Amino acid sequence: MTPVSREDVTIGIDVGSTAVKAVAADADGRVTARVRIPHQLRVPAPNRLEHDADEAWRRGPVAALERLGGPDVRAVAVSAMVPSLTAVDAAGVPVTPGLLYGDERGRTPDQQAQPLPALGEAAEFLRWTAARAPDAAGYWPAPAVANHALGGEPVIDFATAATAYPLFDGTGWSPEACAERGARPDQMPRVESMGAAAGQVRGRGAALAVGAIDALCEQIVAGADREGDVLVLCGTTLIVWTTLGEARQVPGLWTIPHTAAGKSQIGGASNAGGLFLGWVDRVVAAGDPAAARPGRVPVWSPYIRGERTPFHDPDRRATLDAVDLTHDAAALRRAAYEASGFVVRQLIELSGAPVARIVATGGGTRVGPWMQAIADATGRPVEVSGVPEGAALGAAFLARMAVGLETAIADAARWARTERVVEPDPGWAAAIEGRYQRFLELGNRRCSALPPPAF
Repeated sequence: MTPVSREDVTIGIDVGSTAVKAVAADADGRVTARVRIPHQLRVPAPNRLEHDADEAWRRGPVAALERLGGPDVRAVAVSAMVPSLTAVDAAGVPVTPGLLYGDERGRTPDQQAQPLPALGEAAEFLRWTAARAPDAAGYWPAPAVANHALGGEPVIDFATAATAYPLFDGTGWSPEACAERGARPDQMPRVESMGAAAGQVRGRGAALAVGAIDALCEQIVAGADREGDVLVLCGTTLIVWTTLGEARQVPGLWTIPHTAAGKSQIGGASNAGGLFLGWVDRVVAAGDPAAARPGRVPVWSPYIRGERTPFHDPDRRATLDAVDLTHDAAALRRAAYEASGFVVRQLIELSGAPVARIVATGGGTRVGPWMQAIADATGRPVEVSGVPEGAALGAAFLARMAVGLETAIADAARWARTERVVEPDPGWAAAIEGRYQRFLELGNRRCSALPPPAF
């Protein structure tokens, strides 16, 4: 490899659901070093999801930087999942659990009564957290905790702040909305544009840059920018975005702006990612999914803790359909990967958008059977990203912007690389089609007795 000037290296740190992942990258997006600091994803009750925020959001990013960065690294930026929230003391140390997306403590009374999209989730997190720590110095999401630990600045980006609506109104923290939930604007983090300089990393010459939501960071370095490109983020949460030339609305799906000018994305997040597959891995005996026979695989409805898109139903639960005495661990594991692939296909089909190609990124891309099942379930080749730590890589690009090494997010397209292409297996096509129809029937059976999501 060509020697790299340390002056060109930046670091991206991603605070994920099960680990802090960090990469050092050069000017061409080549990863020169990487590290992973695991932490526990706590499930204290079926509808709760949390971190030890001190371990995962404060100490984890500091440990990752210590393992990676020399004093001559130019800049560091953090990405993280949304929404999240904890209370902190005057030193920025978390004093309450780190609440995470989908936790019932983020549900409003209306959402308790019927399935609705998780609007206002962060605001309800604040209500719960402020009631338990009314004298806290601050109420911060994960990136604010991490940035304060790294550089003394509890700063987040505008996109992360926007997920806290109505607490954040697009220009600042609303005094009325914060007060209604027991907090003040001065207890909330500072908000800056992603890619802006926010300060300096403690004890180093590196700049502290403002990162972004993990999914946005993944997106800017994935290269899935053309109309019809489908980006599949294979992490603890499965996220599917189809790129559109113009915005469209579909009941049950989310439509958001693309980082590419003039484009939108449609799709959403599902619990049928690593959260579900990791559970299957823990409870099902060892077996090679590739050893399963195409016609001898049952069907999972994979919602072990409710589902987000398209049902917005936190009380939905998993089922294993049509299992019999001839099924072994290989068949059950193959069925689990297929279920995740079926969710990808369902979200694509619901969008009604034409598909040009599928790009997969995230840590799950290392899992061969998962990538194969997505290809088989959709009937399309899957282009697997060359860097599994896409969110950290995207944060490293934003770090370059903070020190003037880059001027436009669109230039991150040059960092996109494909490691391999996974082709669908034609020998599975007929059996897959029958199971997909059964998968849809199982989903419709659960939601038929419930009112449709309200938007």
